[in-house]
Amino acid sequence: MVEGGHFLKKLKYISSLLFVAILLTGCSEKETPEDRLQAYISNWNESKFSDMYSTFLNAETKKTFDSDEFVDRQEKLAEDLGFQNLKVTYTKPKEDTEWNEEKPAVFPIQISMDTIAGPIEFEKEMTWKYEKRDDKENWFAEWDPSFILPKLTAKDKIQISTMSAKRGKIFDRNGNPLAVNGTGYEAGIVPGKFTDETKKSELAKLLNTTSEFIDQQLNQSWVQPDYFVPIAPVSKNNQALLEQLIAIPGVTYQETEMREYPYGESAAHLVGYIGKMTAELLEKHKDEDYKETDLIGRQGLERILEERLRGKDGVGIYIKSPEAGATLQKIVETEAVNGENISLTIDAELQKNIFVSMKNEPGASAAVDPQTGETLALVSSPSFNPSEFMLGISGDRYKKLSEDPLKPLFNRFAAAYAPGSSLKPITAAIGLEKGTLKPEQGLSITGKTWQKDSSWGAYRVSRLHPEAPNPLNLKNALIYSDNIYFAQQALAIGKEDFVSGLTQYGFGEEIPFLLNISPSQISNDGKIASEGQLADTSFGQGQMLANILHLATIYEPILTNGIMYKPTLLLDDKTKQVWKEGILSKESADVLKNDLRSVVVDGFAQAANIPDIPLSGKTGTAELKTSAEGRGQENGFFVSYNTNNPSFILAMMIENVEDNGGSGYVAEFAAEVYKSDSKNK
Repeated sequence: MVEGGHFLKKLKYISSLLFVAILLTGCSEKETPEDRLQAYISNWNESKFSDMYSTFLNAETKKTFDSDEFVDRQEKLAEDLGFQNLKVTYTKPKEDTEWNEEKPAVFPIQISMDTIAGPIEFEKEMTWKYEKRDDKENWFAEWDPSFILPKLTAKDKIQISTMSAKRGKIFDRNGNPLAVNGTGYEAGIVPGKFTDETKKSELAKLLNTTSEFIDQQLNQSWVQPDYFVPIAPVSKNNQALLEQLIAIPGVTYQETEMREYPYGESAAHLVGYIGKMTAELLEKHKDEDYKETDLIGRQGLERILEERLRGKDGVGIYIKSPEAGATLQKIVETEAVNGENISLTIDAELQKNIFVSMKNEPGASAAVDPQTGETLALVSSPSFNPSEFMLGISGDRYKKLSEDPLKPLFNRFAAAYAPGSSLKPITAAIGLEKGTLKPEQGLSITGKTWQKDSSWGAYRVSRLHPEAPNPLNLKNALIYSDNIYFAQQALAIGKEDFVSGLTQYGFGEEIPFLLNISPSQISNDGKIASEGQLADTSFGQGQMLANILHLATIYEPILTNGIMYKPTLLLDDKTKQVWKEGILSKESADVLKNDLRSVVVDGFAQAANIPDIPLSGKTGTAELKTSAEGRGQENGFFVSYNTNNPSFILAMMIENVEDNGGSGYVAEFAAEVYKSDSKNK
């Protein structure tokens, strides 16, 4: 009896526990409206629109909005408007809130997201109602499109507008425009008047396009017989092409915005140009919001300064009501930020004068302000019209330019050349500072060739003017540009000290400059291996190469008593940035200043001996042998400045001067620059 009673009590106790467990389980399945809201928001933050529609919306909402209107619309808008960083939160109710299934539960919710036009933040109230569905009761949400974007209705459309940023302009130091947003023409067709199909191929050739592209433009859905259909841009300066176009019935043109390069060919290699985006460029800049229709800097400063010049387009997102006359409602708008206007240290008129003076001969020039290091001109000749490339150059035209033996597309001021005798003042400067060169001490040199001794084998130093008077001092050695004199001075300096001296002038290191230009080198490995190589290097031959900008810069210490400035190109850069200092004493500088004036007055640069403009400088000829025995191409140099008003140092190089009088030919060109420059008058 006792054991049986104990068993019954135990069974009763277990049954009670089971009942309580079942009761608790039933209670836990019953969700509160806050539970449902939390689950809904979790799906929303993860953009699970299908789950939101099927699981959480009440019957009335589903009756009003089908799945397309809820799911597809939100997915499309999220893609079109670039929704990112979506964050939905709600204001928690009081802890003791009791939910009445007979009354709606209302929660303030906060919605924020980033879009292509900027961030959006807004707050709404979301209502939940208790409903029975499929034999199951729960809380379900009321919804409308204003939960996607504020004030949006089912009938409204979303409009996206882009406000184009204006590209920054490029000016010279005096405010003259080098690259600006001007105007040009858009050539096109009025279909109703373009009746001669045989003219289509002719038009395509004129505009560097295809008949297929013209058909594609004409077959667009909006085209009407009397509409203007644009085909291709044309420079307003290309009057010859415009006349050919309008000679075709039905072809005309309209004015449009277009990049202009007022100094054209004279500054083309420096300023560069913008051009159409290519697939390769689009991939390269895939994280920078470029579009296929954008223009981008393709060469020169247009490319190097692209980030500063480009600007940022503005974007607006608006609600467009179907009602007639309704105004757009702005949701969010980011204004366009125009590109930065940039001023250069370049003097555009000086740049143009130098280019014109070079008469399309192949060569390069640079002008620097010796007192500041500012670059006043960088010229490559011959050149090209940058507008041709901006508008899309034809294959035939590009082939003609690229195969031109004068290489107008090649940027010569970015290259490095053997400087020839234009290096001799620097050799002298190193010797003066080393103490091995005594300017008044003469050397007795006879004959046209010389070698130190028989250890040099067949190598001999040659000179052009064996008639130079003995004993030969520094002044006469510069006047007669005597290779033997400078070879002997270099030997006296010694290989290591000569290399060290050239290094002090920046040879063998990258030139600190905005543009990518070739560094000047002492030799291929930066060393001088033999006395013969030392001799050659002393007068700018051997393996020595110099960039034209660097060549102008290394003459600065002669005018600054030993300071060489970093060449700058942007007007807002700090001036007088010391690159090298203490490399030439005032005493040595005065000797060289006096002697460089004598080179022009008494030497072989007579074309630069202008009566009213006293010039100082040094010519140079570098021979590039085409064979071991024969005479090869000669490049001529002249580095000069106005003796009384050295506002700039001009370094000029012309290729192939062997049949034009050598470096004197270059001096003649340089003289034209000083004559036309207003600061020298």
